[in-house]
Amino acid sequence: MDYKPTLRVKYEEEVVPALTKEFSYKTPMQVPKLEKIVLNQGVGKAIADKKLIDIAAEELTNISGQKVIKTLSKKDISNFKLRKKMPIGIKVTLRREKMYEFLERLIVVALPRIRDFRGVTSKLDGKGNYTMGITEQIIFPEIDIDKISTILGMDITFVTSANTDEEGYALLREFGIPFKKIKNN
Repeated sequence: MDYKPTLRVKYEEEVVPALTKEFSYKTPMQVPKLEKIVLNQGVGKAIADKKLIDIAAEELTNISGQKVIKTLSKKDISNFKLRKKMPIGIKVTLRREKMYEFLERLIVVALPRIRDFRGVTSKLDGKGNYTMGITEQIIFPEIDIDKISTILGMDITFVTSANTDEEGYALLREFGIPFKKIKNN
């Protein structure tokens, strides 16, 4: 018996039929799917303190369950005391099972821990992909608040195979991402 994450089963059994009905797809292969989730953290303070990038990398590795890679600066910027090829951020790309597991933890555990949370904005990029910003990494249960040195934010990008924003929005809504209700005036 193979292990399948809960959200993958939900996608196959609930999301595909719902989107097929909503958009009148002819085959299940036309239904958009979640291709990957990219977590990205810019650590600009790492220019002054080199340990910050290692601490942030360890935290993001704990959150994602996968080893992160350091992103390097592309050019020298003297005003920021930045040199070419200095580590200034970290990122990790999640696919398949780890992607579904992370999405479930995000929806069920992390987002409800945000203070005064009323949903995420529903602005997609025009091609069916969605990026949300999180201001504090401490909303994830994998982070021990007592060991935090600095509060860092992160961007979470959901890359879908959808052709339009409407299809991408419907896919993410069916997965359970809590979008803000749009007020009709």
